[in-house]
Amino acid sequence: MCNLVSIAKRVGAPRIVKTRGIPYPAGDPSLSPAEERVWRRHLVSRALEVVATPVTGPTVFEVNDGAGGDGVPASATRAGLGPRPGKSTE
Repeated sequence: MCNLVSIAKRVGAPRIVKTRGIPYPAGDPSLSPAEERVWRRHLVSRALEVVATPVTGPTVFEVNDGAGGDGVPASATRAGLGPRPGKSTE
């Protein structure tokens, strides 16, 4: 899990899971404590999925790929944690 994707790619990290941002890479202070726990659990679950994914070089994974059903609560989606279109190559 990383918030500085460009650096992770430069050093050759094989799997990079994008996090929220520099001050709070595994959290979000705009969420309630209960919603933040759900977000963190979702982030770690995604990272565990990524560890089991075969890659051939540095690969960036979004936390909320897909079209929903990802376990993130509706309130967290309103806070910007919902599905993001496409995958980043950043």
